[in-house]
Amino acid sequence: MAQEVDKRILDIAESIKEMKIRGAGTIARAAAEALKIAAETFKGKDYREFMNYFDYVADLILKTRPTAVSLPNAIRMIKRPVYKKVCETTDLEEIKGTVASAVNKFIEESKKAINTIAEIGSRRIKPGNIILTHCHSRTALSVITTAHKKFIKENKEGLRVIATETRPRFQGLITAKSLADEGIPVTLIVDSAVRSFIEEADLVIVGADAIAANGAIVNKIGTSLVALAANEARVRVYVAAETIKFSPETLVGALVEIEERPATEVVDEKFLKKNPLIKVRNPAFDVTPPEYIDLIITEKGVFSPQVAAIILKDELGWSLQEYTKCY
Repeated sequence: MAQEVDKRILDIAESIKEMKIRGAGTIARAAAEALKIAAETFKGKDYREFMNYFDYVADLILKTRPTAVSLPNAIRMIKRPVYKKVCETTDLEEIKGTVASAVNKFIEESKKAINTIAEIGSRRIKPGNIILTHCHSRTALSVITTAHKKFIKENKEGLRVIATETRPRFQGLITAKSLADEGIPVTLIVDSAVRSFIEEADLVIVGADAIAANGAIVNKIGTSLVALAANEARVRVYVAAETIKFSPETLVGALVEIEERPATEVVDEKFLKKNPLIKVRNPAFDVTPPEYIDLIITEKGVFSPQVAAIILKDELGWSLQEYTKCY
């Protein structure tokens, strides 16, 4: 590769891989920013060289987190107008300008989607509700905090939240602190205590890293156990997710790849060396069947999991088409 990759791009890739940048939406926006940096820092003069570099950076980012579907969807959404522009002109500055415009549009719409979901989802919550949540989803938290602020402003009873620790990375601690900073009382519990506390909850609200065509939800490991306990206790489960979380490949039968993280996130290296017969498995995500989910809240509205395929075809079906390459 003639063009040296800008350090900021490498830092973004490493931060996504090491979960310093976390949350599917945040990951997608960071990936988009990396493509914009690639366009801004490209030093060559030939548009073909630029497109090869652009594709290289896109592939570099894509390899960081295989399960977060918002990542490839974001890159697809940016690639599409760029590839179209290359078929219309060979002017490098125009092509680079299209990258910047596509990235800015994606980031703006991504942030707007969260605000819209927060407003739509907050209407499904009642004053005084106790919400159980798992992991750290900016979208899910936006729904909860929007509802709480609305009730407080109307002099109604605010919300309370039960948050899981979410092992082994303890993202639930981030969730608990974020909610507490908003003035929402939080009870932090270990993951294995969910069944003991589920009957105290009025609702479960979680995010999603991917949504399959059959309505199944791929989210942080432990989500399926939360949903199972909620189903048994007759507690409704809501999933708050932008439409970029829907996985187009599942329309044609592909499975969402489940990322497996290093064993050292669970136990230290010394333990592994002392106990060579112990194998540690650390999947980062699990799959919650659609029958355990009551509603999916998106910026396009509220849907049952059974209509996921329709949303996919309407919103992202185009992404299965091959890009026309003019270089």
